[in-house]
Amino acid sequence: MIPIIETPMSSLVLVATLAYLLGAVPFGLLVARLMGLGDLRQIGSGNIGATNVLRTGNKLAAGVTLLLDAGKGAVAVFLAGLWFAPDAAQLAGLAAFIGHLFPIWLGFRGGKGVATFLGVLLALSFFAGLQTCITWFAIAMIFRLSSAAALAASVAAVIWLWMLRQPDVIGVTLVMAALIWWRHRANIARLRDGTEPRIGGNG
Repeated sequence: MIPIIETPMSSLVLVATLAYLLGAVPFGLLVARLMGLGDLRQIGSGNIGATNVLRTGNKLAAGVTLLLDAGKGAVAVFLAGLWFAPDAAQLAGLAAFIGHLFPIWLGFRGGKGVATFLGVLLALSFFAGLQTCITWFAIAMIFRLSSAAALAASVAAVIWLWMLRQPDVIGVTLVMAALIWWRHRANIARLRDGTEPRIGGNG
């Protein structure tokens, strides 16, 4: 479950730093401002992700945010894997994911990482990532609950990797999945209470 360390430590530090800085780019905030939607932190849940962008009523902005947030995770993994060993690619994905959750540019107050998680997973294991995206989309469309879709997808990712016999990727995926659940702790409480806002709502 833990990849063999092949890349020199100095290179790993460089990879992690650059990937974190890429992941820390708050695309949702930037897209909302560029499209005249205001400060995303003052809208809806205050989150900087695509779901909150959707609460502005602008589906194009939400779609662009989703693609950019997923893209930064995938790009971090792809570039690290292009120049270094698989351990560096996994570290890059994790660092980009953490950058989205805790961006230095926003006082370490970022998003919940779901889109970036999906992008990282697609780059590390395309088929497992694709099945995880399908799980996320299906739950989101059926129940109209973004948080439930995110939680289900994070669990599905681990299951798919296990079924596909890719134990080397499970470790980093478990870490990201655990962080997703931690970031959704308030949502989990609202899901239990039946007060969680649905996709397209204003809460």
